[in-house]
Amino acid sequence: MSHDTRVLNPQLRSKIMSAEEAAALIQSGMNVGMSGFTGAGYPKVVPAALAKHIMDSNLNGKKFKIGVWTGASTAPELDGALAMVDGVEMRLPYQSDPTCRKRINAGEMEYIDIHLSHVSQFVWGGFLGKLDVAVVEVAGITEDGKLIPSSSVGNNKTWLDQADKIILEVNSWQSMDLEGMHDIYYGTALPPNRKPIPIVRTEDRIGQPYFNVDPNKIIAIVETHKPDRNSAFTPPDANSKLIAGHILDFLQHEVKMGRLPANLLPLQSGVGNVANAVMAGLKDGPFENLTAYTEVLQDGMLELLKCGKMTCASATSFSLSPEALADLTANLKDFKDKIILRPQEISNHPEVIRRLGVIAMNGLIEADIYGNVNSTHIMGTSIMNGIGGSGDFARNAFISMFMTPSSAKGGTISCIVPMVSHVDHTEHDVQVIVTEQGLADLRGLAPKARAKTVIEKCAHPNFKPALQEYYERALRYSPGRHTPHLLDEAYTFMPNWVANKAAREAWRDDALVQADAWKK
Repeated sequence: MSHDTRVLNPQLRSKIMSAEEAAALIQSGMNVGMSGFTGAGYPKVVPAALAKHIMDSNLNGKKFKIGVWTGASTAPELDGALAMVDGVEMRLPYQSDPTCRKRINAGEMEYIDIHLSHVSQFVWGGFLGKLDVAVVEVAGITEDGKLIPSSSVGNNKTWLDQADKIILEVNSWQSMDLEGMHDIYYGTALPPNRKPIPIVRTEDRIGQPYFNVDPNKIIAIVETHKPDRNSAFTPPDANSKLIAGHILDFLQHEVKMGRLPANLLPLQSGVGNVANAVMAGLKDGPFENLTAYTEVLQDGMLELLKCGKMTCASATSFSLSPEALADLTANLKDFKDKIILRPQEISNHPEVIRRLGVIAMNGLIEADIYGNVNSTHIMGTSIMNGIGGSGDFARNAFISMFMTPSSAKGGTISCIVPMVSHVDHTEHDVQVIVTEQGLADLRGLAPKARAKTVIEKCAHPNFKPALQEYYERALRYSPGRHTPHLLDEAYTFMPNWVANKAAREAWRDDALVQADAWKK
């Protein structure tokens, strides 16, 4: 134990040990709830030590696998390390690690892709089985035994409450200026005991800045000094800027029409080029006193907070580039009254999203002419990352937008298709589709009008004639005329799709690039 330990509770100091000793307390067959939401706030050393333990066990002929539950995606030190040694039997609820993805799609790892707002109630209800161990990173432990959350909250409250045993990583790299930024709400319950969640404005605080924990459940504490790992974002390209321009024009039009207030409504956005391009446009645009009610706080939102255009941002995690993270860490005190980090059961709660009237902006892999969106699968069978929180927001938002370039792989593949190969967001939850070609406002349109609008506004010129021709023939030959389709052709829009391995791989590779850009 170092002289400047952040474990201030005398009772808990006796439980400080090495990562290897802590990892040895996890047994094969256990379900383990890990902290982490994107590359923020995940345990840095226990998963790596556990991966080595699993590898040694496998080399000795003893198969060792665990269930891994998190907030969302994590980092190579966690997901990558455990997947590399084939140590994960079941993964949920969201991942973005390439080794995980490969094992899932090879059938070597089971994966449950569920809405992020559903995870905690699934655990409380026992639908996922028993949670044996929680491995949670914190910034410190107070003298009275409360836990100071680190750079993400995610499902940590649920893990700490529901796990039989707890392993803590106390990470001194995390700034102590985080203390007071969190809002941990303990008022949720299962039916029939639920009560309204009393958030009526983005800036409302309804909980406390600490996690409560039963000290008797803590079996190990590991002291670390390791940074979060997030990737730098590629600067917005021409298509991203065009998409952002269409969205900004649309928002100004909605204000003019009286459907949005002058300062808009709380914003939710995915992470990546398009999202940052939208935020950059907002920084230079006419809107003042913006707010955000979202999952992750990204570079563009941080810039809006810095310049004063945004007054408050509520999230469950940071997802910042290394440069933005360094900036935030150096000036964290300045953001104390502007940033709130909540459990994801609150940041993604449908009740709150609907009450606040959130404007949701998320990415997609493909959209079809009737407005159905696929945001998770390649060719209908291979998972990319997962649905994350996009469904939580899309169904409950005041305005639900999905964004994508109109084509992929150098313009050889259309992202607008007759029928998506996998449906994550039905036409009933998708109100606006945006590409660099234009914006399709689908609100109030019946299916045939939606198809005409999507093709006209969003399709790339190289693919528009084929899509139009498909739709016109569907109007003539479809058995039903409400949502006309030619089911024997709907999935063969891309040339020689089934037979052309190169086309399939090109689409998959480009989707991987987009998924990395839209990571959460």
